[in-house]
Amino acid sequence: MIRGHEKLISQLYVLFDLFFLLVAFGFAWLLKFNPNSPFASTLKHLPMAVYFEWILFYGICAVTLGYILNLYTTKRKKTLITEMSLVIQIHIYSTLLLLSVLFFTGTDHYSRGFLIIFIVSTLVCIGLYRLAAKMTLSILRQKGFNRQYVLIVGAGKVGRKFYRNLENHPEFGVEVFGFLDDNLTEHNPEYADYKPILGSLDLLESIIEKETLDEVVIALPLSAHEKYKKIVAICENAGLRVLIIPDYYDILPAKPQFQMLDDLPVINIRDIPLDEIRNRLFKRMFDILFSLFIILITSPVLLAIALIVKLTSPGSVIFKQERVGMNNRTFVMYKFRSMRMDDDKVNNTFWTVKDDQRRTPFGTFLRRTSLDELPQFFNVLKGDMSVVGPRPERPHFVNLFKEDVPKYMIKHHVRPGITGWAQINGFRGDTSIVKRVNCDLFYIENWSFILDIKIIAKTIITGFVNKNAY
Repeated sequence: MIRGHEKLISQLYVLFDLFFLLVAFGFAWLLKFNPNSPFASTLKHLPMAVYFEWILFYGICAVTLGYILNLYTTKRKKTLITEMSLVIQIHIYSTLLLLSVLFFTGTDHYSRGFLIIFIVSTLVCIGLYRLAAKMTLSILRQKGFNRQYVLIVGAGKVGRKFYRNLENHPEFGVEVFGFLDDNLTEHNPEYADYKPILGSLDLLESIIEKETLDEVVIALPLSAHEKYKKIVAICENAGLRVLIIPDYYDILPAKPQFQMLDDLPVINIRDIPLDEIRNRLFKRMFDILFSLFIILITSPVLLAIALIVKLTSPGSVIFKQERVGMNNRTFVMYKFRSMRMDDDKVNNTFWTVKDDQRRTPFGTFLRRTSLDELPQFFNVLKGDMSVVGPRPERPHFVNLFKEDVPKYMIKHHVRPGITGWAQINGFRGDTSIVKRVNCDLFYIENWSFILDIKIIAKTIITGFVNKNAY
């Protein structure tokens, strides 16, 4: 049985990560240095033992970072997306550490091609085996193997919601044994298919002694908070884990964070992954590299657009406009000019509308295809913006929206972006501000490197043409 052997599973994940790292090493060596390989290098290369030493260092870095970033903590409810996001971050960090060591030791005769093949192969191998492991465990759990049993204390709204969420995810392998409640003896008819209410809270201790349980979930209303201490004491004396679902869960963020003020725990009502220094540095590093890449490959397009803008209408090539960025600080955002030269007050306080007479013919094309946004990659290099994030707005509209749209100002906790979760979900231009803000909040609370890649990929796949881009 897997149940009860979580530490063993974590150790197996470490061993399999190292095993597939060695598999990737062998594959990269054969592909790059085997004379029969179509990708084989004709130049002399360093001995295999030297490369193996580097890969050993790389593996130690990856496993160490895995423990630091909690990759090897067994959590049933951890999704594959979350897991692979951590894996990718860990291997990018490990690659940077390896390259740093090679640089500072003056080693410059290694094969860049070998390292690229090795890293890509490692990510593919580890990704595929972790996917297979997730699918296998999910199938076993849905068939009744490796299940965990929970008792829900509280059969009200919160307890029923927790039960329904578990029923919607059989792959978690969590089965509810039943409910305890001091005020209800049975469910309302609409919840008749739920596990039964076994009795009052007084039965908790006897049920724990008789039945095999893994967790007790406290889902009581705030008015019953005086009962929490006794319930927790009973469960911990029996060696059971206890989860508490606060009655005010609907005002908490997706991932609430606890902080300590002396001996007093404080809930951070808005946990933002990008508040963590490692996430900020990682995202900033990606922004710089990606922006440099885009500017390099689109440089002929940039020059061509600049020339056409200059030839088709009088005025500057670049349109500069004040926008509100991170921490409510304003910055100057760049665009290719798509309108005739006009009074700044008009541009800063009026929306662009369909068939706007201020646009130039070429400007209409630029806006429709989003090519006017390309200079914003220079904003990214400056640090004013990110590749992915909430779109920045003009100060005039920020002052209007913050009064009428709940939680609007939260979007300024992170750098604004060229594209974002709202944009790929269709909320761009003349669309609902409220829905756009909800998308921005989702992105801020659920940021991950994988989510950024997904947004960039969808932006590219669906194209840059937008019917709401006036």
